[in-house]
Amino acid sequence: MAFQPIVDLRHGGSVFAYEALVRGTDGGSAASVLARVNDTNRYAFDQACRVRAVEMAARLGVDCRLSINFLPNAVYQPEACIRVTLEAARRTGFPVERIIFEVAEHENSHDREHLNRILRAYRRQGLRTAIDDFGAGYAGLGLLADFQPDMLKIDMALVRGICTDPVRQAIVRSIVSMGESLGIAVIAEGVETEDELRPLRAMGVHLFQGYFFARPAVEALPPVQWPAGAGFGSAAQEAPPAGSAGALPAPSARGLPRRAAGLALGIG
Repeated sequence: MAFQPIVDLRHGGSVFAYEALVRGTDGGSAASVLARVNDTNRYAFDQACRVRAVEMAARLGVDCRLSINFLPNAVYQPEACIRVTLEAARRTGFPVERIIFEVAEHENSHDREHLNRILRAYRRQGLRTAIDDFGAGYAGLGLLADFQPDMLKIDMALVRGICTDPVRQAIVRSIVSMGESLGIAVIAEGVETEDELRPLRAMGVHLFQGYFFARPAVEALPPVQWPAGAGFGSAAQEAPPAGSAGALPAPSARGLPRRAAGLALGIG
C-alpha cells in the first residue's frame, strides 16, 4: 500500500486523512494490479486490500482518518463483507469511526440501488462515506439524490486548468455550493499547482489532495509540502476532536448528515 495525505488548510493546516492506494509487490502501478482482478478473485482481492490497509495504517501510526476505496461488485451482502474490515480495525486498535469508504462515481452505475444499500449499511456501522471522482461521469447527481455521503471528491479533470477556465470554475463553484447546502464536505483531488489551489480556496474549498502537497509513499506516510507563508503546517497532524471546527458531521442514520457538524483500491 502507498499512502497519500488529504490536507485541511484551515487553522494553520493539518492532515485530515490518508488515502491508501494499492501497489504491486514488484513496484507496479495500481492499474497493473487492478488489470489482474476478475470475477474469480475480486472478492478475495477486495477483502485482502481492506485488511492490509487497516493493518498498515495502524502500524504506521496514522492518527487521523483512513480513506478506503472499495469495489462495489465485490460486495454481495454489505454487513457480511464489512465484517473482516471491522475485525481488523478492532484487532489493530484502529478506531472504526476514523475509516472512510469511498467509491468512484462511475462504479456500479448500472446497479445504483445495490450501491445505495452498501453505503447505507456502512453508515449504520458508524463508517463515513465518500463519492470519488465526482463530476467524471453521468451517475453522480442521481447517486447523490438517493444517498448523501459525508464527502464528495471533485474529479481532477475539473481541477486541471481551473485557474483559466471559467466553465470549470462555474461547475466547481456549483459543487461547493451544493455541498454546503447538503452538509457534505468537498475535497479537491489531483491538485498539482498553486494556480489550481488558489481559485479553489477562493471558492471555499479547504480539503485538498494531490502532488502539490505530497506524492504517495509506499508503506510510509509522506511529508507534506505546505503552501509558502501563512503558517501552514503548524497545527497538530491529527483528526480534530468531534465538534471542533475541523470535524466532519457525525454519520447520520438517515439519508442526510447533520450540518452541525479514510483501504483503498485507488488507482492514483
